[in-house]
Amino acid sequence: MTDALKRLSDEGVAIWLDDLSRKRITSGNLQELIDEQHVVGVTTNPSIFQKAISEGHGYDRQLEDLAARKVTVEEALRMITTADVRDAADILRPVYDATQGQDGRVSIEVDPRLAHNTRATVAEARQLAWLIDRPNTLVKIPATKAGLPAITEVIGLGISVNVTLIFSLERYREVMDAYLAGLEKAKERGLDLSKIHSVASFFVSRVDTEIDKRLDALGTPEAKAVRGKAALANARLAYEAYEEVFGSDRWAALDRAQANKQRPLWASTGVKDPAYKDTLYVDELVAPGTVNTMPEATLEATAARGDIRGNTIAGTYAQARADLDAVEKLGIGYDDVVQLLEDEGVEKFEASWNDLLKSTEAELKRLAPTEA
Repeated sequence: MTDALKRLSDEGVAIWLDDLSRKRITSGNLQELIDEQHVVGVTTNPSIFQKAISEGHGYDRQLEDLAARKVTVEEALRMITTADVRDAADILRPVYDATQGQDGRVSIEVDPRLAHNTRATVAEARQLAWLIDRPNTLVKIPATKAGLPAITEVIGLGISVNVTLIFSLERYREVMDAYLAGLEKAKERGLDLSKIHSVASFFVSRVDTEIDKRLDALGTPEAKAVRGKAALANARLAYEAYEEVFGSDRWAALDRAQANKQRPLWASTGVKDPAYKDTLYVDELVAPGTVNTMPEATLEATAARGDIRGNTIAGTYAQARADLDAVEKLGIGYDDVVQLLEDEGVEKFEASWNDLLKSTEAELKRLAPTEA
């Protein structure tokens, strides 16, 4: 069952799990996925934690203690989520050590309500890094306009970062620029660049979901012909941009100082349209030096029927540009789509965070000790 996952890993794609819960940690499931399914990292987001905490009673003991201390709901939530990330980081520590810090990583997101506040994002990133206190964590910062200078500052402090919610090629280039600027700051401060890592989470399936919806509304043969092509084209051109930036003279100077490349991470790789093969965004985005973070269903689908046939990005750039041009010619504006997706992404994570706060508050009240 793991041959396809092994082939994927052998092609230079790091397989990360896009999910985490206390049950997954305590049951031994996460260790099992590391041992048997080639999983070498974990990503989380507010939606994942909302689902984990709202299901079952795995958090009751910690919630009882937090309720007894009468902590705020925000503090309780951070204590719960950082505990899970710390424990997962400990489980993945051997992978981190074996890969010299490249993998064995666990990501945790800054409060999404801070997505448009640079200073608060930096402060929260520092707090999370201190609170978790594990070298193999990544702090997730959204690639909003306010997020870009925060990325530079946080990297400049020596904190490793997962940049999330990237949809556009222009924004992706700005993210890479922010990362390099952060490394330059860290170098000026005398920090060890070899200890600083980053991934750039480029979202995939949501691009097809939005563009396909607009193509379906057109309903023409020309529209049907480009259905399901935009997301892969967008991601492949992102890899072209990655090759360009990390082949530049600016990067070469940092490379000599032992800096690490910021790897592209394919996020949102679960297929939303049942008309498409469920491993589409895995099979067609194979290239060295990348990460694919998968929901468990996609991981299982890839193990069972993934079609891993070598590098599926090399040599595709001309066709990718043609596919995006074809969408644009049909009157579907690329800039409009990617901005909408970024705005919606921040809103969805903020909504999940608010839901998480509400459910955590309800649990604290339920488990609060009865006053004598």
